[in-house]
Amino acid sequence: MAFMKKYLLPILGIFLAYYYYSAKEEFRPEMLRGKRVIVTGASKGIGREMAYHLARMGAHVVVTARSEESLKKVVSHCLELGASSAHYVAGTMENMTFAEQFVAKAGKLMGGLDMLILNHITSSNNPMTVFIDDIDHVRKSMEVNFLSYVVLSGAAMPMLKQSNGSIVVVSSIAGRIANPLIAAYSASKFALDGFFSSLRVEYAVTNVNVSITLCILGLIDTETAMTGTAGIYNAEASPKEECALEIIKGGALRQKEVYYDSSVLTPFLLGNPGRKIMEFLSLRNYNMEIFINN
Repeated sequence: MAFMKKYLLPILGIFLAYYYYSAKEEFRPEMLRGKRVIVTGASKGIGREMAYHLARMGAHVVVTARSEESLKKVVSHCLELGASSAHYVAGTMENMTFAEQFVAKAGKLMGGLDMLILNHITSSNNPMTVFIDDIDHVRKSMEVNFLSYVVLSGAAMPMLKQSNGSIVVVSSIAGRIANPLIAAYSASKFALDGFFSSLRVEYAVTNVNVSITLCILGLIDTETAMTGTAGIYNAEASPKEECALEIIKGGALRQKEVYYDSSVLTPFLLGNPGRKIMEFLSLRNYNMEIFINN
């Protein structure tokens, strides 16, 4: 009981106050004006649309992807749309050294960092198929879709702590429920949930004012997704432009989770209040001095 009064009840009070305050706050485009934002996987699809939205809002933007030619076009259009500044750094997230160095370079270009949007995924020639023994594909998926996110976040943390910034992690419904034919991709998305949701709790307990927003997306009408699912998966695809805006809104409002799917039932079915209650209650099993001392 003493433990509850000393640690858990104050944390619960802070959590509830933060939750209800955030829920009432409305998004305003000026929230991003002058903010320094990194967007990965920004040469096409959702990442490109996020860069364009941020540019219209007057943010400083640094984008990255593998295709230098595509990134040049994205940066040029960002400047036309009104970005405070726009730069690109081309490279592959298969290279963890590049990932770490990219964050440092982006920080220098913008003079710091307010928001890190992690959106990239591995390129794959593998169609949706039953998994047999392609271990190399699993390894590559985990390295690019998960491990590089961890590396990028770690490299960005000193700047984000200084600015009380935000990490926005683009994930998928495939990281919440079982999805056949995409086992490697699904595994990498489940890993994002496990890591960043745990990290969010650590930040809350240790008073690190860096928000983490996990974005759970359904099928989006990007060229990559439409090509990869053609003739195999027949769900309704949602528009990438609106999806990109919802991700940005969630990050700006420091929401814990963003759900974007063609079905309005998705957030209710996947929000899982039971999990949230268990996560909160599990804190009573920890020696809180470990967190306080760190």
